[in-house]
Amino acid sequence: MEQMDMRRKVIVILAVMFALLFAALNQTIIGTALPRIVADLGGMEIFNWVFTAFMLASVISTVLTGKLSDIYGRKPFILIGIIIFIIGTFLCGLSQSMIQLIVFRTVQGFGAGIIISLAFASVGDLFEPRERGRWQGLMGSVYGVASVFGPTLGGYIVDHNDWHWIFWVFLPLGAIALALIWVLYPSVGKAERQPIDYVGSLFFAALIVPLLLAFSWAGSRYSWGSAPILGLFAASALALALFVAAERKAANPVMPLSLFRSGAFVISNSIGFMTGAGMFGTIMYAPFFIQGVTGTSPTAAGFVMMTFNVSLVLAGAIVGNLITRTGRYKIFGLCGVLIMAAGMLLMALMDTGTTNAEIAFYLVVTGFGLGIGMNVYLVTVQNAVENRMLGVATASVQLFRQLGGTFGVAVMGTVMNVRMAGHIRELAAAQGGATEELAPEAREAFAGLANPQTLMDPAQIDAARSRIPEEMQDFFAQTVLALREALSDSLTSAFMLGALIVFCGFVLGFFLKEVPLRTSRRPAAHEEHQKHPVPGRERSLPGN
Repeated sequence: MEQMDMRRKVIVILAVMFALLFAALNQTIIGTALPRIVADLGGMEIFNWVFTAFMLASVISTVLTGKLSDIYGRKPFILIGIIIFIIGTFLCGLSQSMIQLIVFRTVQGFGAGIIISLAFASVGDLFEPRERGRWQGLMGSVYGVASVFGPTLGGYIVDHNDWHWIFWVFLPLGAIALALIWVLYPSVGKAERQPIDYVGSLFFAALIVPLLLAFSWAGSRYSWGSAPILGLFAASALALALFVAAERKAANPVMPLSLFRSGAFVISNSIGFMTGAGMFGTIMYAPFFIQGVTGTSPTAAGFVMMTFNVSLVLAGAIVGNLITRTGRYKIFGLCGVLIMAAGMLLMALMDTGTTNAEIAFYLVVTGFGLGIGMNVYLVTVQNAVENRMLGVATASVQLFRQLGGTFGVAVMGTVMNVRMAGHIRELAAAQGGATEELAPEAREAFAGLANPQTLMDPAQIDAARSRIPEEMQDFFAQTVLALREALSDSLTSAFMLGALIVFCGFVLGFFLKEVPLRTSRRPAAHEEHQKHPVPGRERSLPGN
């Protein structure tokens, strides 16, 4: 990328931030709206695919375009990502079934993976490692702002309008982002033709797809030890072996194996995997607790979830500046992950008597810890690699975080579903004798309570209550309360598992060796060479 003065760099970053804002708003707005979408479209058994399909597509596009953009420049790929995302967003708003929504979210995911990974890689292109903490914090704050307004606006829309509008409301932002990147983002000169690692890309997709499918289906559609799940894991393991073999021979590998010889790269991404599990688990299941257990409306739930995102933004901005000022990062990473684990542990202690104010506080703790950890380990990975690998290294951070998110949603969902199924059986047995004398429509109303998605929509509960005879109203209320208690117990068990996963990331953080942040975009080896040149070899290394 061409050399630019600070003013031009700031203008370019603002354009990138606008593109990121568009992608992030459309990604975060669905959280508080999803319970109402499930109530409208059905598909409780596959609703987690709304997230899974998005992450599956974004993981693949993230890594592939990360490498290609290292060769041919960021600009064309960001533009392509915005166009794909606009198309997917428009189609999501046309969905008439859960299957359609999942398919169109897949299209969105391809675009989002490109935009998000290259947005953060752009910071590495423009600024030196020591400066990146501050700018990555600001970039993260854009994502955080979207996370603040997205859930709140999503809840407001589904409370006052058709939920389809959550996808259409920000389409004008997409057009503006496209224009800004087109005009402001610098182009690179014509790149020297380099071979593209098609074989490695194919094996990478063959590795990721069955792995994510196994995580998504295990515990819900199939048991963890079933033949389909074991077969998917086996297919993924075979693809991994073929992928490693292909990358060793590739002239220009899509994921250079040399990256995995760096302890900082491996440990930081492993921690990113674990915190990603906690992050997506919180984003996925906290709205279900707020709406399903406490009976909060989607709009109010959005305000409660806002606390998670506000604290994430503040933490990212604060720690980014501290990293830039001090050059230290390990202690911040350890504290951040520990705080996040503590927040999730507090969420695991919630029950039907927990107030929204208490939930908000727990989310603040969780979000603050996550905001610290996300920023620290992204800077750590970027500091560990040469500038020519910056795109693929940054993409790897997104890859491991989203893999962790898919894993976290799957295993936490398994815990929730298993415990919920047991509670439902107990409730069905308890109400069976009491309802057998009722009219068919009243029995149907009680039976509908066996579906947890009913709790997400107060209108459905009111409709069911209206079909119950007066003498059974108290029993109906007791049944609703029992179902809320069952959902609470199931969700808090899931949060406990998430807290344990994140705590493992905290322990792993002690093994990260703190390497001083570089003050230029040259490799660390080059800076060491300049300080202590080898006699007879004073000539500098090639720049990047």
